[in-house]
Amino acid sequence: MVHQGSCHCGQIAFEVEGDVGEVVSCNCSICRRKGSLLWFVPRGKLKLTTPESAMSTYTFNTHRIEHRFCPTCGCAPLAYASAPDGTPMAAINVRCLPGVDLAGLTVKEYDGKSR
Repeated sequence: MVHQGSCHCGQIAFEVEGDVGEVVSCNCSICRRKGSLLWFVPRGKLKLTTPESAMSTYTFNTHRIEHRFCPTCGCAPLAYASAPDGTPMAAINVRCLPGVDLAGLTVKEYDGKSR
């Protein structure tokens, strides 16, 4: 299935392929503040439909995750990182996928605060 997603104002828009089942709720300092529910997919399953230059990037701590956000509306629809084996991954904030029923998802808690 292909999901359409975007930031609030639409300056960042994308498509992501796959079936959303389990998502991660992380308690690290940034995810907790943003309220993200993250779905991890291989980077090749993500297709931006707006220019990469429309996004701003924020990194912190180990600087291994590139948190992407819209400089206009402030919404953070995705992040870029690598899996432990080096595979390029995208962390999609499913709250930015209007077609996904959030109540039907399995949420896995992740203790990012302790890392």
